[in-house]
Amino acid sequence: MGMNMMFFLLLPSFFSSLVTSLVNKSAADSLDSLLEDFAFKTLVEHRPHTGVLYKASSPANLSGIELSVLKLRSRTLWNGGANFSHFSIPSRTTSLPHVRRLALVYQDLGNWSSQYYIIPGYKLVTSVVGFLVFDASNSSAKSITKLDLVTTEKPILIEFRNLMLNESVISQVRCVAYAANGTTSLGEMSLPGVCQSREQGHFSIVIPETKLKGKQKLCYWWFVGFVLAFVVLVLVGITVIVLVRLLRTKKIQIMERQADEDLVLASRWVGHSKMPSAAVTRTLPVLESGCFT
Repeated sequence: MGMNMMFFLLLPSFFSSLVTSLVNKSAADSLDSLLEDFAFKTLVEHRPHTGVLYKASSPANLSGIELSVLKLRSRTLWNGGANFSHFSIPSRTTSLPHVRRLALVYQDLGNWSSQYYIIPGYKLVTSVVGFLVFDASNSSAKSITKLDLVTTEKPILIEFRNLMLNESVISQVRCVAYAANGTTSLGEMSLPGVCQSREQGHFSIVIPETKLKGKQKLCYWWFVGFVLAFVVLVLVGITVIVLVRLLRTKKIQIMERQADEDLVLASRWVGHSKMPSAAVTRTLPVLESGCFT
């Protein structure tokens, strides 16, 4: 472990800051133990060939978790490293303590990730993946011995494929490594979608929640503004239509009033009532000859 710490300090691109996480350590440890049992059952039942990654069955009540196991000779790991799933372990890597054969148990927690691993102020954008190393010299042994890995040259690479993020938040993306003591290490990606580590554990990619909330809030206000603008346009249209109709009605009323005022009627009494009376114009008869007789 002392050598691991030395390489941790010498690696500038490795996780640079430590933050306290809300990892449910007891639950996470119980999950690891359960998955380890299922993985070693695969080793005992199928006796897999060395260097071949085998998919192990996960508990029925934890559907969605991917579990695999890889059996290696220590000499093979030292000479050529190992590549499986998300992980690329470089050559010149050995176990501590040294054993003849070792087993790498790979986990992808899928939609269970946020149930076991949480970081205040950050949101997971990928599932939590991890691998643990065990002594596989005697697969039928009742007790499982956990080992440490020592990388003497290059770091372990963790690749998150199909990571799709907007360019506006790329600079905020961080790699996260979950330590056994319940703390987390945050660091920048060495390459897009690639994180680095000097030891085994669980890994993911996170982004600050403030950025997500700010973006969601901006989208919300854009939506509210669009709705309000649409409502205002509708109201303005209705108002214009009503005003046009009112002006037209008023104009008709003015024309009718003017027509009434232009018609002058005389007044006459009929009984005790005064009533309007039009002037009587009698057309005098005219003979065709134009002469009166």
